[in-house]
Amino acid sequence: MRRLTQIIFTGLLGVFLSIGSVNADVRLMMVEELGCPWCDRWKAEIGPIYPKTAEGRIAPLVKVMIRDPLEDGITLKSPPIYTPTFILLNDGQEVGRIEGYQSDEFFWWFVETMIKQLPEDLQKDPGA
Repeated sequence: MRRLTQIIFTGLLGVFLSIGSVNADVRLMMVEELGCPWCDRWKAEIGPIYPKTAEGRIAPLVKVMIRDPLEDGITLKSPPIYTPTFILLNDGQEVGRIEGYQSDEFFWWFVETMIKQLPEDLQKDPGA
């Protein structure tokens, strides 16, 4: 009976770990600051739906304040100047960025374009 329990537990653990898995090394970093009207607009128009999209599952959002130090292991091509700035990171390395926020159409197009720059295996929706 104990062996059967271990087999069932191991199988279920594998299923649960594969559900909702993410590309652990891929993130979309949003650089923001307090009082930024374009940050607030993005949060109202895109923020609630982003984690529910394929893009949000491929590159989960991480928010940082523009004046805060970056966590260890992040390498950017240049420091962000504008807010919001969205930086696609793969294993801590900048893949691409969007400076500013104009509209939802531009945001989604740019995010999709940046994701296409990732290695092919990281472009797949882990929730699909």
